[in-house]
Amino acid sequence: MIMSNSQLQIILGSQSPRRRELMAGLGLPFTSVSIDADESYPENLKAEEIPIYISRVKAHAYESKLLPSQLLITADTIVWCNNKMLGKPHSEEEACEMLRQLSGRTHQVFTAVTFLMQGQSMKTIVDATEVTFRTLAEEEILHYVKEYRPLDKAGAYGVQEWIGYAACTHLNGSYFNVMGFPTHLVYEQLQKFTALVQ
Repeated sequence: MIMSNSQLQIILGSQSPRRRELMAGLGLPFTSVSIDADESYPENLKAEEIPIYISRVKAHAYESKLLPSQLLITADTIVWCNNKMLGKPHSEEEACEMLRQLSGRTHQVFTAVTFLMQGQSMKTIVDATEVTFRTLAEEEILHYVKEYRPLDKAGAYGVQEWIGYAACTHLNGSYFNVMGFPTHLVYEQLQKFTALVQ
């Protein structure tokens, strides 16, 4: 089912250039808004529980602004390595340390996407992808961080950048999920919401 003629007004609650690019790739009209939300989370949460929690917090932060026939989509992505969450680094030093932890290992990328409409229950989906990096030389880590400054990316890397080409040896799951937006699952859910407003 193609949804280009739907009356549904899609609002992407993200200013991430990557998420906006991936949403646009689905060929559906949407608008994007910036949501100011507290992205801290309870310490007892693990793995996919973390982005599920944060994506729902983002949705709640915008909930009062939603109009009828508007569908809000929020998302959050984390890297999970060695039973530890790697978020966005705060400095180049921290980015380098994260990449050292990912070097020569397989890690998981979890993205949670939350959908919210007036009068409907909040719906959250989550996708997981396993990513394996070959062992990185220290000069490669320094080069990537200096040239690409991945301070806005979970786990300090963007798979679509140089490091993905040069270091990613295996990927099990959705590539777009690693970029921060599991487009196939988003499209599947959009079809369901579209049926509600035809």
